[in-house]
Amino acid sequence: MIRVGIIGLGTVGAGTYRILTQNHSLIKSRTGLNIKVEKIADIDTSKPKEVGLKEGLFTTDAYEIINDKKIDIVVELIGGTTTAFDLITESIKKKKGIITANKHLLALRGKEIFELARKSGSPIGFEASVCGGIPVIRAVKEGLVANRITNIMGILNGTSNYIMTKMTEEGKPFSVALKDAQRLGFAEQDPTFDVEGIDAAHKLCILINLAFGCYINLKDISIKGITRIEPVDIELAREFGYKIKLLALARQDGNELEARVEPAMIPITHPMSSVNDVFNAVYIVGDRVGPNMFYGRGAGSEPTGSAVVSDIVDIAQQMASKNTKASLFCLGFNNKITIKESNAACVPFYLRFTAQDRPGVLSKISGILARYMISISTVIQKGREENGYVPIVMLTHEAVEGDIKKAMEEIDRLPFIRGESIQIRIEEGLVN
Repeated sequence: MIRVGIIGLGTVGAGTYRILTQNHSLIKSRTGLNIKVEKIADIDTSKPKEVGLKEGLFTTDAYEIINDKKIDIVVELIGGTTTAFDLITESIKKKKGIITANKHLLALRGKEIFELARKSGSPIGFEASVCGGIPVIRAVKEGLVANRITNIMGILNGTSNYIMTKMTEEGKPFSVALKDAQRLGFAEQDPTFDVEGIDAAHKLCILINLAFGCYINLKDISIKGITRIEPVDIELAREFGYKIKLLALARQDGNELEARVEPAMIPITHPMSSVNDVFNAVYIVGDRVGPNMFYGRGAGSEPTGSAVVSDIVDIAQQMASKNTKASLFCLGFNNKITIKESNAACVPFYLRFTAQDRPGVLSKISGILARYMISISTVIQKGREENGYVPIVMLTHEAVEGDIKKAMEEIDRLPFIRGESIQIRIEEGLVN
């Protein structure tokens, strides 16, 4: 028998418990393993009744689980980066199997945790930390282990994707779409981590660690959120044959790695453009297998609980066979990879300016862009005039991002330009 202790009885913890108990016979018939939930800890004493826990399973002391010699696997589902770190590291010292869904912690202190697990021989599973029920972690660690991965593109945050979907399909402004997401429970009252791209960046950190064999910090990722995207941008993108998505992107070029999270235009014909609502997807290109796409629900009690249980089963099988493989992926890390400066990227751009409707404006803007060697492919003036101002939209040929930023800063200082102008990358070189 493999005994499991769960720390945290929130949305994911409750889902994990239900799956382990309700599908116990199914799991046993498929794996031959008898997996039992021995104890569950949470500081909220109302949770046992809400979830319908069996008598004697609940405790408010997480260390009861860690110090219980009968418990083989500790599942950390409380989130955060302080107490969770202490609980995980103490469990590793006790040589227990560890499972976590804590993407923030792994992005911040994953290197410490994995090195400690490797040294102690404790197996660690973290499938649920990226994209909920989508088995992308296992796919990268195992299914694509023989491939040199060259590209990752992901829609990794369901909240922001829901908002962008509503803006695209219903023409809603960001503020209205956000309120809809909050009303339906898809967004927190403080949605900063979601809409500013931080949550997606945490997940991208983990994927990069696995796919490219290097530890990176959150500061190594260029991050931009969706708060400044307006319906006019989405409408024009559609006319140009694109959709705007909050994309997590990682590309390896030799020993350089580009990593970013930001809104980007992708061809409407690309399969990632059809990922809508709260769904997530990860698009991975390997040198041997080519492009692979993983799609499904990226959050929620049951999908994420399913990912947690998959890790429990995996580690239970290792323990039953006495063949633990603690953090095996760490063994192939390449410390020679350097992070490419975000300003060095060379791609086409969508630019939108709010300018006074008068002669000479367009030539002045074009002159500044030309000075920075930025070539324009398309220019349109579209939209309703507001107090004498109209949107001017340009598509560029490939341009260095640093040059784009310098040109935009100069243009925004012009007396006939209102507010901060918008720039969005166009991702045309995607493998279909």
